[in-house]
Amino acid sequence: MDEFMKAALEEARKGYAEGGIPIGSVLVHKGKIIGRGHNRRVQKGSPILHGEMDALENAGRLPASVYRECVLYTTLSPCPMCTGAILLYEIPRVVIGENRTFMGEEELLRSKGVEVVAVNSAECYELMGQFIREQPGLWNEDIGV
Repeated sequence: MDEFMKAALEEARKGYAEGGIPIGSVLVHKGKIIGRGHNRRVQKGSPILHGEMDALENAGRLPASVYRECVLYTTLSPCPMCTGAILLYEIPRVVIGENRTFMGEEELLRSKGVEVVAVNSAECYELMGQFIREQPGLWNEDIGV
């Protein structure tokens, strides 16, 4: 697991420790993390603060040219909302920790020219699986079921 996926997993663990959903993300520009975040829907009472959205928010307002040079790392396959943000800002590459517990819009990303890499991390999978077993209702709420 590379340093950026480790950072995303660290964010996911923070979310879990806070009583939230363990999904973390980092936005990387030219080899440097410029935004990091984790799912804080529970903690903030937010309908949209997924891990990817939190990382983008924490990166702050950036020129479009910066997003086009970024890589987004996320511990879980991006949902339709997060996929929309990736497409809107034309982030060219997404690295996914795991997509076995949830398959997001990877095919849509690929169809729009985004490079999608799933690393199938055992640590990401185990953390998400543990959460789903412990909090199935909260998990279903997060994915819109």
